[in-house]
Amino acid sequence: MGQLIILSGPSCVGKSPLNKALARFYPHLHKGLQHLVLYNSRSPRPGEEDGVDYHFRQRKEIDALGKKEQFVVMEVRGDLQALDIDELKNQLKRGDVFFEGNPFVGRVLQTHESLQEISKLSAFMSPVSREEIVELTHPHNHADARKIITDIMRRKLLRRTRKQKGELSLKDLENIETRAGSAFAELKEATHFDHIIPNHDGEDSENWDAFYYPMGDARKALRAFAGLLEGKVSPDIEKWEANLIQPS
Repeated sequence: MGQLIILSGPSCVGKSPLNKALARFYPHLHKGLQHLVLYNSRSPRPGEEDGVDYHFRQRKEIDALGKKEQFVVMEVRGDLQALDIDELKNQLKRGDVFFEGNPFVGRVLQTHESLQEISKLSAFMSPVSREEIVELTHPHNHADARKIITDIMRRKLLRRTRKQKGELSLKDLENIETRAGSAFAELKEATHFDHIIPNHDGEDSENWDAFYYPMGDARKALRAFAGLLEGKVSPDIEKWEANLIQPS
């Protein structure tokens, strides 16, 4: 059986550009990874392909999959997603499988009873570092960590969506609020992952592709994740204790 490699983090934290950068600059690592494709009720974003990024289906179709034993159906930031456990196991028989997506789905992959014997490597991309969380949640600073994290992700999501679509619809803005508002709860899941990769360069950042080679935190995140695939732990990787994030 191959290894299940899980890369999770809040929406727009930089998971997708990291995956693309890995294919470009570490093709020897990327080519050995089979992409885990989930079912998703949302519409494709510009550049996304059915069967490659997700199996895009109507919500009622995905809801119906929940009646089949092999599927796990989950509500994810207002979208309905489904995981085909049997297909995942078939992929693992052929080699390593790579999942890139929501932390709640990542946790299902970590904890599902039929996947307990599978070897796993899990990493969580965070928009803030451990040091920043400690400062944000320190009572002497009187900061509202939840609101700050939500605002950080809202700004990233707004920039990304404007780059993709130009003018934003009311539905776009509602979707952004849902995703930004979920980020703080998702950060609490980070302690369950083997490795934390702090990354301030979200999916909206030009540091991924404007200078040919990734720069700034995008570069650090790429090198850190590539190192994990090679069995190395970068000094840029963190491990968070279970009680790190407390309600502000």
